[in-house]
Amino acid sequence: MKRNAIPALIGALLTVGAHCAVQAAEPVKTLRLGVLTDMSGPYSSLAGRGSVVAAQMAIDDCLARECRGMKIDLIAADHQNKADLASSKAREWFDTQHVDALVDLVNASVQLAIQKLVVEKDKVALYPGGTSRLTNEDCAPGNSVQWLWDTYAQVAAVTRAINKPGTSWYYLTADYAFGKALESDGRAIIEAGGGKFLGSNRHPFPNADFSSAILQAQSSKANYIGLANAGADTINAIKAASEFGVTKRGQKVVGFILSAQDVHSIGLQTAQGAVLAESFYWDYDDQTRAWSSRYESLSKLGKPSMIHAGVYSSVYHYLKAAAASKTTQARDVIQ
Repeated sequence: MKRNAIPALIGALLTVGAHCAVQAAEPVKTLRLGVLTDMSGPYSSLAGRGSVVAAQMAIDDCLARECRGMKIDLIAADHQNKADLASSKAREWFDTQHVDALVDLVNASVQLAIQKLVVEKDKVALYPGGTSRLTNEDCAPGNSVQWLWDTYAQVAAVTRAINKPGTSWYYLTADYAFGKALESDGRAIIEAGGGKFLGSNRHPFPNADFSSAILQAQSSKANYIGLANAGADTINAIKAASEFGVTKRGQKVVGFILSAQDVHSIGLQTAQGAVLAESFYWDYDDQTRAWSSRYESLSKLGKPSMIHAGVYSSVYHYLKAAAASKTTQARDVIQ
């Protein structure tokens, strides 16, 4: 797997439409992309229908420029955060729908299952972000790209900024591959910086009630409570922390996958004191604001998340590569 070296989807990645050449390559064939995402579960606001909109935006932009003359189809489905369902749907798409590349794939268990399948079928997976295993032990450099962020990058961005020798941490960890990757990456960074990892509470995924987990985190007396989860789980954990007065007692809540959209959903007063990092922020500069305004107008879903931005950019660059290489063979396009 290749990890894109650009740390944030700003500047070049989102302005590619304004700067690329307009000379079209010879058409390759009909390209078909499949957005496999969480349409109704805890990650639906971070990904879901917004990822379908972002992918279509990338298709439209490329068809107006580098992909002129090509035919590009887009289909979508809800994987319901179930790895077996995701694998079954992806296999069906590959075998009967002639899908060339899968997009989004939010949920680490889904990603790890799909990673094996795209290698078997010699297809492409475009991950806007996810578990760091995709760039390490489960790397597949000829078949997949992890575009914008991974669990290591998200944890490191926050932890290195606030961790000091003697600083103590306690994690609330989603008990599946994604949460475990966040915890593993985070613990290594904490201890390397002289901090202390006091332990973690492994909670079900998804989880609606964080009362007991927050009480355990409070009793640990850790300086920071790290949320090794995302989406609705992160929102519910922050709400519970606010109800139990965590920040008023001197502890800080750290959201490793906490978006600006989540903060709006939670409310500023409830989210007060939380620490977060974003790989993409809609209000960063004129370019991100323009793209985000366009997304919001098309989607009617509010501001885009970093996953939506990652979907747009990874799809656009995949399509450009397919047009330039004049093939849809996975390794030729990806490498």
